[in-house]
Amino acid sequence: MRTMQSAVKPKGWMQAILAVALVSMVAACGGGGGSSSSGSSSDSLNGGSLPASPTQQPIASNAVNTVPITVARGVNGVINIPTVSVTVCPPGTTSNCQTITNVQVDTGSFGLRLVSSVVNSSLLNALQPISIGGAQLAECANFADGFTWGTVRTATVQIGGETTATPVPIQIIGDKASSSVPTGCGSGTAENTANDLGANGILGIGTAPTDCGTTCSNASTAATYSNYFACPGGTSCSRIPVPINQQVANPVANFVADNNGVIVQMPPVSNTGASSAAGTLVFGIGTRSNNALAAAQTFATDSFGDMNNSVYNGTTVQAFLDSGSNAYFFSDSSLALCGSNYAGFYCPSSAQTRSVTLAGANSTKASVNIGILSAATLFGNSSNYAFNDLAGQIGSGGSFDLGLPFFYGRYVYYGFDQTANGGQSPYVGF
Repeated sequence: MRTMQSAVKPKGWMQAILAVALVSMVAACGGGGGSSSSGSSSDSLNGGSLPASPTQQPIASNAVNTVPITVARGVNGVINIPTVSVTVCPPGTTSNCQTITNVQVDTGSFGLRLVSSVVNSSLLNALQPISIGGAQLAECANFADGFTWGTVRTATVQIGGETTATPVPIQIIGDKASSSVPTGCGSGTAENTANDLGANGILGIGTAPTDCGTTCSNASTAATYSNYFACPGGTSCSRIPVPINQQVANPVANFVADNNGVIVQMPPVSNTGASSAAGTLVFGIGTRSNNALAAAQTFATDSFGDMNNSVYNGTTVQAFLDSGSNAYFFSDSSLALCGSNYAGFYCPSSAQTRSVTLAGANSTKASVNIGILSAATLFGNSSNYAFNDLAGQIGSGGSFDLGLPFFYGRYVYYGFDQTANGGQSPYVGF
């Protein structure tokens, strides 16, 4: 549940933070490893049925344009968090760099954000905050389950064998005192530590090149909706417009090569869960022999990767493919909700199948079946961290979030929005 909210992309999830906190607690109680069960026993289905699971396997992550994805216990035992390692260097140098592990792969947000406490002091001191009119630039990044607050700094970013062509703006989370959080910064809980996030940072690699765009650069809209704040002397922060080239940027869109999109490849997992999952993040689409666009269908989206004319239960919904959400999230009154122990998740008495029709701006349509197993059943094995049929309630019936469960056994493609430079329009595919 990491997709940012802004004036042009409201999401409105319900109880997401409860879900994440709950799963963290449940997983932590389980202790160490253990193997997962395979298949779906008749007991777990309880007379119901699940759709056939996709079966694509990730390619080896040994090419220059690939990096391994890991779903496991991570930094705080939160389930379904895909992570990679990211190397950050000060601008203009390849020395004093640091590789940071357990950074969440989030196709529903845009830009790199690192928790300040995991960045060593030498590197942090070398990454000086961007200054706007002599004032320190900070950002309040709003997500479905809370917000992050911290300065915006410039860094060279390397992931796998790919490096940004020039330094890019990133957010350092939690490097400013909580007392500096300005009024109107964000809703929900502050997520300024690795324990809060369940990761050491967030790698936003969705379709948008920056995290806010013209909403934050245009003075008339920025006055009300900007994520960015000027902090003279590091305090008394006030909302300001920020030029697009100083906004937190999608690092992959700024690579020297393979910069037109990404492919998230996750292996199939058992319908009753797995202790871990190992996938591959591939950079570029159609730029090398290992990243051809081989999706059965592609959907033109808005700038933020949303399919706004999709349909669920006869109602038009905004659907999106979000690796940063740890479950499917949608509204369906026919599905029983769990009790207080698993608040926010669905706990149907038998396995269920639901179908959503995805509709792209290019008129491409496709029906997708998803499986739902009771969260209480899935969480019964507390050594499992990868689930392909976990679902929860969304706060608004107007959205359908195809979270990480959708990615298992699939290649999911994200074509970046390059229209500002006369290039391709954004799209997703699988």
